[in-house]
Amino acid sequence: MRLRGKFLFDLRLIPRYLISMMNYKLLGLGLLLSLATGTLSAQKTADKAKEIEKVSKNEAQWVDLFNGKDLTGWENVYSHGEAKVVDAEIHLTGNSKFFLTTEKKYSDFELEVEIMLPKVGPANSGIMFRCHVDPKKSKVMGYQAECDPKARAYTGRLYDEGRRKWALLTAEQKKTKGVQAPLGEWIKYRIIANGDHLQVWVNGEVTTDLLDKVDSEGHIGIQHHGEKGKTYKFRNIRIKDLKK
Repeated sequence: MRLRGKFLFDLRLIPRYLISMMNYKLLGLGLLLSLATGTLSAQKTADKAKEIEKVSKNEAQWVDLFNGKDLTGWENVYSHGEAKVVDAEIHLTGNSKFFLTTEKKYSDFELEVEIMLPKVGPANSGIMFRCHVDPKKSKVMGYQAECDPKARAYTGRLYDEGRRKWALLTAEQKKTKGVQAPLGEWIKYRIIANGDHLQVWVNGEVTTDLLDKVDSEGHIGIQHHGEKGKTYKFRNIRIKDLKK
């Protein structure tokens, strides 16, 4: 039939067997698409389940070093300095430098700690790891991931407390600007000590990545640098054993 100079097809003129073939093909295509969609959906669900399981297993490997209630598992070998728990945080206050350290020793691990420096400087703190404690001499020494608000931006770099001091600074660290810790804000540390490989991140940024064989085991510690009357805060302290 013709309409305004154009041809239109009447479906009634198409043989029924051709229409049937077309319907079967469309039905088959629909089934294939349905099966494909179902397979992809099932695969996505399986992948998601595996990811959740992986995250769950990873989380299960972490152990809290601070229970948020009291200082069980921690000790102050100094005759000065106050350590107390306030709102699930460890608060260190004092007039002279001291460290609060774990009673246990750790070897290969991944460690997470959050620090808040006082709102007003001067201020300085750090995270000790694989450190050595001498109760008789009231002394703590060893690796310390620095927390420093000074313009030199040494936060997250390694200071060897009581021994080599800044000898662990690499040539690359000396010529590049690092992280400057903010005052009165939470800062998140991630530390990995695996064999002689030592790595530190501050707020997700790599600040230290070096090899050193001096210490393979020791305590974890948090520092009050000795600024008179200042309070340093710590929270969310947990560790994962890398040997398991």
